[in-house]
Amino acid sequence: MSSENKIPVSVCLLVKNEADRLPGTLERLNFFSEIVALDSGSTDNSLEILGKFGVRIIQSNWQGFAKTRKVLFNSAEQPWIYWLDADEIITDQLRNELIELFSSPIDLTAFMVNRIVYFDGHWIKHGDWFPDWNVRLFRSDKWKMENREVHESITILGEIGKLGGLMEHYTYRNWEDMRQRSLRYANLWAVEAFAKNKKYSLLISYLRSVWRLFRGLILKGGLLDGIIGIKIAIAISKEVLLKYRLLGDLIRSKTNQ
Repeated sequence: MSSENKIPVSVCLLVKNEADRLPGTLERLNFFSEIVALDSGSTDNSLEILGKFGVRIIQSNWQGFAKTRKVLFNSAEQPWIYWLDADEIITDQLRNELIELFSSPIDLTAFMVNRIVYFDGHWIKHGDWFPDWNVRLFRSDKWKMENREVHESITILGEIGKLGGLMEHYTYRNWEDMRQRSLRYANLWAVEAFAKNKKYSLLISYLRSVWRLFRGLILKGGLLDGIIGIKIAIAISKEVLLKYRLLGDLIRSKTNQ
């Protein structure tokens, strides 16, 4: 696609050892004016792949999800930013919608995009993983982000709309990857909650875990995805317990000092 036909958007990617995923993600992005990636120390051939696709690369130490992502977003040179992760793929439907969107003046400040997860050979269409609306397209001068250790989110200074096209999300490579990342996120959550003096209760932790299981399976229809939906709901419920157990460990450690 010629440069004059590209939409005025900077795609912003955080990258570390994503060589197996990057080609599928990057080959769908030739209609954006800029792709910029912040690499925080890849030891595979991620940098080589980024270079082949003409990505502008920033190399920086990891400062936590929110702080690192803010460095990346502040590096964007286009008037709009598209927040994309290396495990996400823009569908043809979403691509066409974005091109159409920028063919005329835009009144809104940002747009939410719905993600659909592909995991363990299945598209997950119910439960806690779908629908999964996130602000991903926004004006580069109309956002702010709170410094959080995990599950960072963006605040938009203006009106937000929704796009109809889906974004594919290949979130975990396998169940072990899910377990390892859940442990990492649970640790980050516990540290952040401890710093904010969040209280721990064994009863509350079990009630929250059971509620999360009920919400995912029944209220959000996870049962409709069959065995995979049940397994995902149980894994999420266990992660809730893990987060509170780790918080309890930190509180007890401080008390025993």
